[in-house]
Amino acid sequence: MTGPIAAIDCGTNTIKLLVGNPADDPDGVRRESRMIRLGQGVDATGVLAPEALERAFTAIDEYAAIIADAGVERLRFCATSATRDAANAAVFTAGVLSRLGVVPEVLSGEEEARLAFDGAVRGIGHAVPGPVLVVDIGGGSTELILGDPAAGPTAAHSMDIGSVRLHERHVRHDPVDVVEIAAIVTDIDAALDACPVDPAAAATVIAVAGTNTTIAAGVLDLPYYDRDLIHGRELAVTDVQRLVGRLLAMSVAERRALPWMHPGRADVIDAGALIVSMVLGRIAVPSVTVAETDILDGIAWSLL
Repeated sequence: MTGPIAAIDCGTNTIKLLVGNPADDPDGVRRESRMIRLGQGVDATGVLAPEALERAFTAIDEYAAIIADAGVERLRFCATSATRDAANAAVFTAGVLSRLGVVPEVLSGEEEARLAFDGAVRGIGHAVPGPVLVVDIGGGSTELILGDPAAGPTAAHSMDIGSVRLHERHVRHDPVDVVEIAAIVTDIDAALDACPVDPAAAATVIAVAGTNTTIAAGVLDLPYYDRDLIHGRELAVTDVQRLVGRLLAMSVAERRALPWMHPGRADVIDAGALIVSMVLGRIAVPSVTVAETDILDGIAWSLL
């Protein structure tokens, strides 16, 4: 048995922590998540906003205390879309180094895709028919990863479409109006048309990350967000599309009142839901499996 490890995934909207050893004691793993909106305004300004950095550093201070208490032996901190795009990423790097003693790895889109595939497929915990398509929708980017469940990815692509990025770029009304929806759809279609990964090639589709798991909670009509009830569930594509239509018709306040909706996701779920809808519109199977394990778990497994 090895000592506890810690994995941190810092994305555009959320920073997540996993502490423990998923190989030796999967039930003893601790997970934490904070909505920090690190990518606030990055699509328009090209820099990380001071208030976004402050939110990130507050969360990292909390994580540093958890990591110290757990006696972690190895730590990997991975940062994704927002820090790839920001001109002042060095400020973020210095802040992480001073708090955790590690330099955050700014993942390439390809490495992000590989880790997400590994986390998703391992997390399902049973054999699934291949090829498998993992759909990872984040705040700043969306990854499509096609591969064999045993051998790993064979094709992967990261697209600059994400819930925060597209919401900030196009949405000015609440609820989102038809003109804004059309603009978002145009961006998504263009990205998918240029994507070398064909969703229709998949025999199994696994959807990961917060946009997908939140939509799953809505399809299941849960009285509150419950990770255990969401993980591994197979959802009909028609049910997902029906919920997407409902979400687009709602105001932010109405979405925030949904018992399974995190308040920090309620504003940008319009763009995220459209990405889900457009990707699922291109698959050739009638259902999608939702996994709560994702890139964070892939980062953890890479330490073992």
